[in-house]
Amino acid sequence: MKNNYHQALQPHQTYHLFSRAVGKEKLFLKDDNYTYFLQKLKQHTQPVANMYAYSLLPNHFHLLMKIKAEEEIIPHYEQVKKIKHTSDTDLSDFIMERFSNFLNGYTKAFNKINQRKGALFTDYLKRSIVNTDADFSSYLWYIHKNAVHHSITHHIGEWKHDSYHSLLSDKPTSLLRKEIMDWFGGTEFFIQFHEQKIFPKNIIDL
Repeated sequence: MKNNYHQALQPHQTYHLFSRAVGKEKLFLKDDNYTYFLQKLKQHTQPVANMYAYSLLPNHFHLLMKIKAEEEIIPHYEQVKKIKHTSDTDLSDFIMERFSNFLNGYTKAFNKINQRKGALFTDYLKRSIVNTDADFSSYLWYIHKNAVHHSITHHIGEWKHDSYHSLLSDKPTSLLRKEIMDWFGGTEFFIQFHEQKIFPKNIIDL
């Protein structure tokens, strides 16, 4: 897995995206915050990306996102920008703008409700590209074990603010559930994969 925290988000690529709260702040103070965060994420980024998995912890979050193909993004680009897309246009800036708008929108709402001011997230969205099959499995594993890794829960599946149960559920979801289950060859192997031993940490950080 190669970390390049400032790399551009490119069409057709899959990324592990993560960020944390500034200082000792919390991103989520109650259950409604977690729900609203996912709503804002979907609102701003679904036209340009789909999500495989997520984990929302009190002071940070992790996402595994698949950027859509150019032909899927271009109509949204032209609708938003009111200009025609050309071969000279770098869509990566537009894609990153969607994620920035998501984080800014959540911050504004969070600040208003909690009567606070200033930045809520660190100054940039960190990202690591998924280059190999092993990368994909490793990032998925890391995301779903995160609450255990930070000693918030004891076992995968106990933390309600990640995608583990949503991927196993039969309920409608915007997650790329079928791709995940096809990747593992079914729910049984998906569950077995998540039964690996986890070595927890004693502090919550990235």
